Amino acid sequence: MSPAEPLEPAEPRVLRAPMRSRDDAVDHTAAVRRALDHGVCGTGGRLSREPVDLPDALGLVEEEHDQRVAARLRRFAEEADGTLVWTRDADGGWWRGVLDGGWRYDADPEAHRLDLVHVRPCAWLEVADVDVPPAVRSSFARGGRNLQRIHDR
Repeated sequence: MSPAEPLEPAEPRVLRAPMRSRDDAVDHTAAVRRALDHGVCGTGGRLSREPVDLPDALGLVEEEHDQRVAARLRRFAEEADGTLVWTRDADGGWWRGVLDGGWRYDADPEAHRLDLVHVRPCAWLEVADVDVPPAVRSSFARGGRNLQRIHDR
C-alpha cells in the first residue's frame, strides 16, 4: 500500500448488553426500559456513595463487590465511542445502540433500585427481527448477565 492510500476504517466493536443485575430481586424489564428511555447503556454495581470519578468508582467497586466486577466496569468505561451494543426488551424486541460519550455514575434513586448505575450515553434504535445478525442471536441465546463482546462479524 502506498502512503497516499487511505487506511480502511476499523470495524466497530460489537457488544451484547443484557443490562441484567447480579441481584435477582432487580426487575430486569424495568432496567432495560430505563436504559432505552434515558438513552444510556449500563451495567450494575451499586455503591455505598457516589464516586467522584472513574478511578474512585473502580476502587469502590473492587472494595464493595470484587476485582472481577471492577475489571468489567473498566472495560465498559474504556470502550470507544462508536461501539455498537445490542439488547432486548421485555417483549423480545431487539435494540441496537451506539455508545456516544463517557462513563458516569447515575446516582438517581431509580437507577440505584434497578442496579443500572454505571452508564454511558447510547443512541438506541429498535431493529426488526429479520435484521438481527446471527452472531447477535447466538450471543443472547447463550444467556448471561455480563456485557460481552460479540466476535463474529
